[in-house]
Amino acid sequence: MKKVLIVSGGSQGIGFATAQRFQAEGYRIVNLSRRGIALEGAEQICVDMQQADWLQSCGAELAAVAESADQLVLLHNAARHDGDSVGNLAAENFRQVLQVNLVAPQQLNALLIPLMKPGSAILYMGSTLSEKAVAGCASYIASKHGVIGLMRATTQDLIGSGIHSACICPGFTDTGMLRGMLGDDPAVLAGITGMVSFGRLIDPAEIAATIWFCANSPVINGSVIHANLGQIER
Repeated sequence: MKKVLIVSGGSQGIGFATAQRFQAEGYRIVNLSRRGIALEGAEQICVDMQQADWLQSCGAELAAVAESADQLVLLHNAARHDGDSVGNLAAENFRQVLQVNLVAPQQLNALLIPLMKPGSAILYMGSTLSEKAVAGCASYIASKHGVIGLMRATTQDLIGSGIHSACICPGFTDTGMLRGMLGDDPAVLAGITGMVSFGRLIDPAEIAATIWFCANSPVINGSVIHANLGQIER
């Protein structure tokens, strides 16, 4: 049985940990990102999802990959996270964030769904900010709310196809992106981990394990999976 994972943004963080997990389970790995994936045996397709026509250079290649797969897991993981607010978010910047976080996943869906066989899965990476908001990241929040809507639409539109879908919403995960946002201030890190019932950051491998479960569990079709170690609500 030919099993394939197509992952966007798999060169680091959760995407990379997921590629490692699926490769260990016997999957062919195809990564879509601007930077290469440092995983022996994984295949890299260099793309810039900020460009509306990004699929023109790789659509035929991706279609061939999908056609060859007996089971295809499509993980929409790439994301752009800007610091902005509704008071200063320019229309063009908003369009660029939506292109990466919401439009590009649908571009992949439209290309690959007709080629996906029963038993396949389409998984979306959301966020704790897919269902709530904080100040200072309006475009990210709006797009991640939209990701849940797109997942729910996927579930309804694919009834009877044998393809299932879910949205995984990680909490504070120990990735380069998060560390870059927090800086090296121990007080900032303590403030973040103090918002989690387990008092620590999530290991990317824990999210990868959650994604693995979702990929192989049609029973969760249409679900929003909260993987955040129990965030403390104040």
